[in-house]
Amino acid sequence: MVSVAVTGAAGDVGRATLAGLEGHHDATPITHRERDGIDSVILDVEDRAALDEAFDGHDVVVHLAADPSPEASWESVRDVNIAGTYNVYEAARTTGVDRVVFASTNHVHQMYNIGDPDRPETAVEDPTPVHPDDPPRPDSYYGVSKVFGEALGNYYADRHGLEVVNLRIGWLLAAEELRTKADAPPQESTYVRAMWLSPRDCRQGMRRAVEADLPRSPLAVNLVSANDDRYLSITETMRAIGYEPRDNSAMSLE
Repeated sequence: MVSVAVTGAAGDVGRATLAGLEGHHDATPITHRERDGIDSVILDVEDRAALDEAFDGHDVVVHLAADPSPEASWESVRDVNIAGTYNVYEAARTTGVDRVVFASTNHVHQMYNIGDPDRPETAVEDPTPVHPDDPPRPDSYYGVSKVFGEALGNYYADRHGLEVVNLRIGWLLAAEELRTKADAPPQESTYVRAMWLSPRDCRQGMRRAVEADLPRSPLAVNLVSANDDRYLSITETMRAIGYEPRDNSAMSLE
């Protein structure tokens, strides 16, 4: 079993990650404060010393802690998403962690297909396919912070030999939530149908990012379900980490 530290473990993706790792790997949840149902290490990612202590003895770090809002201010993403991610990578390097799975986002590419430039979670009705190696076009300060996090991970992979997976995560929703949001106006509905990530696909994708033999490092891949309406390519995800999505927003909305 691999020993995995999971920052941001109390969020929706964090809880799905813990569920996906359960029974396969040893996971240490890390949260910003006490949360119901999670026995976690409590720390702030702005505290380097605390991260050093928390990561010691772990093989992999899954870094999810961030301000996840596309509406987040520059000050918030600067302190948590940018400075915090630097601290995570430095702590991973100094404590001998082998791999960092960085929770990036679909928002690093969303300006290719934005429906309304003032509303990041919208898409044009006839979107252009986007592949992992396309240049970044972030739609928000949040997206910018994740472009930074990917670049920082690339640096630590190239300079320090860390295995790095930049995992561009879609919109994790239960099927019931998907059906509710799919009734929104067309630009919003197009976006959610394209970006949907089902809970079970999230669990499997996060586990594969932790345990797969990587064909190269750093590696950037998209993590969404096998949606008919997706425009982010998941071919690379399936080939590189063995991701096998089971769900499709079109079928879940029938």
